Amino acid sequence: MMKRIKEDDRMTKITMKEIAEFAGVGKSTVSRYFNGGYVKEETRLRIEAVCREYHYQPNSVAKTLKARHSYQIGVITPSIDSRTSARVLTALDEQLRLSGYTPLLINTNHNEIRELSSLESFSRMNVEGIILLATQITPEHERILHKLRLPVIVLAQEMANVVTITLNDYEAGREVGQRIGQTHHQAVCLLGVSETDKAVGITRKQGILDGLQETGVSSIDFLETDFSFETSRQVVREYLKTHRPDCLICATDNLAMAAFKELHSAGLRIPQDVSLVGFGGYDVSEVLTPALTTVRFDYELEGRTAAELILELIAGNPVESVKIGYTMIEGESVIER
Repeated sequence: MMKRIKEDDRMTKITMKEIAEFAGVGKSTVSRYFNGGYVKEETRLRIEAVCREYHYQPNSVAKTLKARHSYQIGVITPSIDSRTSARVLTALDEQLRLSGYTPLLINTNHNEIRELSSLESFSRMNVEGIILLATQITPEHERILHKLRLPVIVLAQEMANVVTITLNDYEAGREVGQRIGQTHHQAVCLLGVSETDKAVGITRKQGILDGLQETGVSSIDFLETDFSFETSRQVVREYLKTHRPDCLICATDNLAMAAFKELHSAGLRIPQDVSLVGFGGYDVSEVLTPALTTVRFDYELEGRTAAELILELIAGNPVESVKIGYTMIEGESVIER
């Protein structure tokens, strides 16, 4: 809703903040308008109405803004070929470009040293903010992030005194654990990852364990792997030589697909012999036979939210951390015992 302009207000020089206030929009929206970025038609008309009231020339404002802004956001990702990263980055890129910003991407290939050096490199470049897709937060990460004088958003990992966007890993894990316990599984194996990834290796794992224990499951094995398909296949292959679980819970869909392959190779039927569960909700999970029971996270929402929040921080607006929800996808890979 556009604020009514008092006659006295027209006698003083208007600021961009006041244009935003009178037009009933955010300061970042006015910034996008003057810089030629995407703004809804209705919003554009309101901004132009305020400018006409004050005889403001958008071109002169744009020159000032361009001198002060690079309209570039530094984005650091551990990979560009994983299904989750691709979905987050695609949504992030589209949302930033709608707002007139360009993402500058660095792929660290899961190299911690490269990730830390990338943070410092971006701090010396003419970027307006940094978005970090994190697999872990070490004391060195905390040291560098806390000394940055730029707006920062951290995805996938929680961190004090920094705006974060995380998945609801604990509740998702707990619901899966309860689902398996309620279907009377008793010999459960959890295929997970190292605790260096706190979100998946600690929080999601603890949720699964709590859900299992709440529903009476006491026999729980844990296998540690990395996020790769081949390593996970090898880990499951060795385990199946000496163990016969009635359910395999996998920390990601990629790990579940590795387990799927090895269970078939061992002559075990899914779900008649072994139930199988994943996390992620990858499209490929639906074409497995039987279809995988999994947890779907909205990675596109995570990417769009990251873009929106970094722009709010750049505009100087208060921002709170966000937790992304999930949906349980009932496939055909879990059976009641």
